[in-house]
Amino acid sequence: MPELPEAETVRRGLEAETKGRLISEVQATGLRSVRRHSDPVVIGQALVGRRLDAVGRVGKFLTLEADGATAVVHLGMSGQLLWAPDAAAVPRPKHSHVVFVFDDGSELRFVDPRTFGQVFLSSGAEASARARPLELAHLGPDPLEDRLGAGAFAAALRARRTMLKPLLMDQRFLAGMGNIYSDEVLFATGLRFDRSAASISEAEARGLYSEMLRILRLSVRMGGSSLSDMQYRDVYGRPGRYQTRHRVFAREGLPCASCGRPIQRRAWGGRSTFFCAHCQE
Repeated sequence: MPELPEAETVRRGLEAETKGRLISEVQATGLRSVRRHSDPVVIGQALVGRRLDAVGRVGKFLTLEADGATAVVHLGMSGQLLWAPDAAAVPRPKHSHVVFVFDDGSELRFVDPRTFGQVFLSSGAEASARARPLELAHLGPDPLEDRLGAGAFAAALRARRTMLKPLLMDQRFLAGMGNIYSDEVLFATGLRFDRSAASISEAEARGLYSEMLRILRLSVRMGGSSLSDMQYRDVYGRPGRYQTRHRVFAREGLPCASCGRPIQRRAWGGRSTFFCAHCQE
């Protein structure tokens, strides 16, 4: 599933290509992709005739803001937002479930073979400085957008008694982290996935925060991570490159870059966790 760096890569591409364009039509043909609405026509009714004036992001969610109306997009496991500057010259891919048509003949296509992603209209924004869509108000701070700070992060982390990895992946605690980057950040800080958050020191917590920001920012610069299925693509259809920097994720049996011992995999919570038993404690 695309995580924060992949969503941010898509956001930057969308902002560069779609900002200021007039929406002339919204075609929502995949009912599962717009499942929050009993009638998919309402998306077009809210957006047609408006200019897309901002593209935002909260964790793994993207927001398309058009003259006061906001559409929220979650890519799910296989979702892509693909940009077609000349729609007539590029056939729509199979599984193009929601298409934003602009008045100049360009299109933004939400393509999602597995249909775990979704597109929906926000009912409004929360009354706070963050001004998030109400549907995303429950999410925790976004590591790159909210600038939580090392001290506040350390205090919040050490106040919890749950294991480190599920806490990092808890979207109410921190928005945007998932399976890939939690494994990579924990390896970079030498911490085991199943260690209690309450047991780590102030210095370890601050180090985790620093490594988290470093890894997320580097992944964004490299266009995110595309795994073996190559489902994740940016708006131009290009795969990410950060998977070439993965130190543990999906590297079971391969030698650890630090100690040479084999990377291990542990099934946990329906997911696979990758770690080095020697380097992480």
